[in-house]
Amino acid sequence: MQAVSKARGLSRAFKFPIFLNSDRFLAPDVLPIEAPHTSLPWRNHSTFSSRTSFSSGFIGGDYLEIKQCAMYMRTLSRAHFSAKASGTIDGSPTEAVKESYDQMLQSVVVKRTMPPNAWLWSLIENCKNHDDIKLLFDILHNLRRFRLSNLRISSNFNCNLCREVTKACVRVEAIDFGKKTLWKHNIYGLTPSIASAHSLLLYAKKHNNADLMKEIMKLLKRNDLPLQAGTADIVFSICYNTNDWPLMSKYSKMFVKAGVKLRQTSFDMWMDFAAKIGDTESLLKIEKLRSESMKQHTLVTGFSCAKYLLLEGKAEDAAAVIQVLSQNLPEAKKSNILVELQKLVNEWPLEVIKHQKEENKKELATSLKSDIPAMINALLKNGLEVTINMEDLELTSKEGILA
Repeated sequence: MQAVSKARGLSRAFKFPIFLNSDRFLAPDVLPIEAPHTSLPWRNHSTFSSRTSFSSGFIGGDYLEIKQCAMYMRTLSRAHFSAKASGTIDGSPTEAVKESYDQMLQSVVVKRTMPPNAWLWSLIENCKNHDDIKLLFDILHNLRRFRLSNLRISSNFNCNLCREVTKACVRVEAIDFGKKTLWKHNIYGLTPSIASAHSLLLYAKKHNNADLMKEIMKLLKRNDLPLQAGTADIVFSICYNTNDWPLMSKYSKMFVKAGVKLRQTSFDMWMDFAAKIGDTESLLKIEKLRSESMKQHTLVTGFSCAKYLLLEGKAEDAAAVIQVLSQNLPEAKKSNILVELQKLVNEWPLEVIKHQKEENKKELATSLKSDIPAMINALLKNGLEVTINMEDLELTSKEGILA
């Protein structure tokens, strides 16, 4: 009590607030590791020095207590995370990650020095579960604040670090944390990049998760990350694999509007999808865009154009497109023409008819049943040696289309 009275007297005498009961000196209930280096008196060396002039006896006498407080809070921090982790499916953080985390935390909290970069890279590489990622993001938060308050470095960590952090999140399927790496304004010092977004999009592609893809695309827009040709490749493949043409149309417009120069692979998926559902209007527009940036057709885009012409009832023109395509292909790939022709006969007619309105199905089936053989005959007349099994073109025996 006497010590308390004396301290309060000093506070009144020098008009300097001394918070004896402040939570600056108590272990907080939430995020205990944040308190030591954000609020304890030795956080700012200049402030510390100025205070020693008021009462060297007071500061000197309590320094050991403050140091012990920091050690206690570090211990509490580990216990807090261990207890929290025990209730998760993934289990506790791995030993290697905990060791790196404790070393780095001691460096910034107790020693007041920036830990070696190798420790952080080691922590990232050793992440094996969701709790490891929690510790990773917590230490990133601590490092960012230390850089800002002690080293006066306001810039974020570089893009390479952000990319590797995102990869670690994807590796252990901590996708909620992974999405945080795309935030332009974040507390972790991470620099969002399109490379990080691609890691998340590839995860969405692997799991055919169109909803996750939509979330990531919203984050790209919200955080002003530029779309790239590689982004279109991944997005188009997800739309194609999930059979979502409206979504493909939506994002293709977005990429075109953004001025992204699409790759051949993107045009392949885009045109093949349009041909599969029989959207002739879109096929014509896509082909126009493709021809503006690419001189030659791929096997997929060439056959997509042939399918467009068949849908328009132009069998001989469709044969001419395939003839030119065959002439331009390398000798080693010419056998692929026969494979695609057989698919056109075996698979495509039923697929495209399935996507038509009920009242149009019979008309299209009748048209294709006559136009596809006409195209094959035109190819034979032009000297293209093809042997195609036409039995699968008997649409009357399948799904009752002409019944």
